[in-house]
Amino acid sequence: MQRSRTDLWLLRAGQGLIALILLFILLPALVVAIASFNASSVLAFPPQGYSLRWFKNAFEYRDFQIGLWNGLIVTAWASSLATLVGTTLAVVIHQYEFKGKRLLEGLLLSPLFIPHFMVGLGLLMLVSQLSLSRGYAVVVFCHLLLVLPFVLRSVYVSIHNLDPRTELVAASLGATPLRVVTTITFPQLLPGLAGGWLFAAILSFNEFTASLFVTTQSTQTLPVAMYNYVREYADPTLAAVSVVYILATATVMILANRYLGLGKVLSVESR
Repeated sequence: MQRSRTDLWLLRAGQGLIALILLFILLPALVVAIASFNASSVLAFPPQGYSLRWFKNAFEYRDFQIGLWNGLIVTAWASSLATLVGTTLAVVIHQYEFKGKRLLEGLLLSPLFIPHFMVGLGLLMLVSQLSLSRGYAVVVFCHLLLVLPFVLRSVYVSIHNLDPRTELVAASLGATPLRVVTTITFPQLLPGLAGGWLFAAILSFNEFTASLFVTTQSTQTLPVAMYNYVREYADPTLAAVSVVYILATATVMILANRYLGLGKVLSVESR
């Protein structure tokens, strides 16, 4: 059936509206990217000249190097623990019925709608009351709470899309339970596990609001180091760091979508 002229006009209008919305969303990032090449020491747009020295300064600034290393440590621990804990909880919630199940789900997903600064401030007050030092363990635990819902979501989707008939077929052909898990179940869950870990890592590495309360000078992550830098300097170095951030995140997401299939991770597909 051919579309009427009105339908085609509405389609083109909708596509144009989407393009304008995307342009509006991306415009600040574009301005920051252009300003990062400014030759002067004052952040300005449009630039009066172009230089790469602010990118050089971003990679050589000592606090950024420490913040990057701290961020990688916290991200690795938080995302890995979130994947382990989230997978276990997702399996329990999906497979079993027990009293308080809905309450448990609500508590696990609560960081999605509770402001992150409240999580960080509450954890800071708890640590202070217990007279604990704000080391890596506190920062990792804080990030674990914040990224756990995203791991739960991605793993739960993979479990939901898991076809139990393949496991039954493998068992009927003589496969041991361990072999069924390693050769049938785990490969089908792998996209959800990898996707959950990836989202947790990206969110943890970029987390700022809660990290501001629970980190110290020795454990500050890169976003906190960037915040401290912008309080003292007004040059385009931070714009250069932002460009690197955007490019790195976009590259990771493109590769993840290419090799993991984020559509299967983000939505429950019908069988």
